Amino acid sequence: MAEKRNIFLIGPMGAGKSTIGRHIADQLHLEFVDSDQEIERRTGADIAWVFDLEGEEGFRLREESVIGDLTEMQGIVLATGGGSVMSKEVRNKLSARGIVVYLETPIEKQVARTQRDKRRPLLQTEEAPRDVLERLAEEREPLYKEVADFVVRTDEQSAKVVANQIIEKLDF
Repeated sequence: MAEKRNIFLIGPMGAGKSTIGRHIADQLHLEFVDSDQEIERRTGADIAWVFDLEGEEGFRLREESVIGDLTEMQGIVLATGGGSVMSKEVRNKLSARGIVVYLETPIEKQVARTQRDKRRPLLQTEEAPRDVLERLAEEREPLYKEVADFVVRTDEQSAKVVANQIIEKLDF
């Protein structure tokens, strides 16, 4: 039997990684996994609580461990956290163990898609969400591009259309 391939979705918060990932998994009959949901499952607490208790550094260590475990699976579509690419270890595992797709999204769309979401600790600060998202984009965009096998823009089409574009580019 041929080895199943993995698809790893990276990109900023609000890019649609989870929504698009579910569409891809459904169409290709693969398992969908969200690294943030897996962290919550393993800790028994939501991401905001982990951030409050352990800070971003503690959360990133958990994220690195979980993504390391998940990337060892076969036949999955994995939606990663927006900051997971800050870890060189995570970038290496993603590159080595599957096809990495960067879901590129303009700041305006990120602001619109995240404005009512209270589950994003990095946006729950005194700093304006747009300013936070711009700063994060500046730090992370080069890393997204470094690790991506290809880039897909998510701003003008529905999640289903973007999922179909990704599937067309895959060599499965």
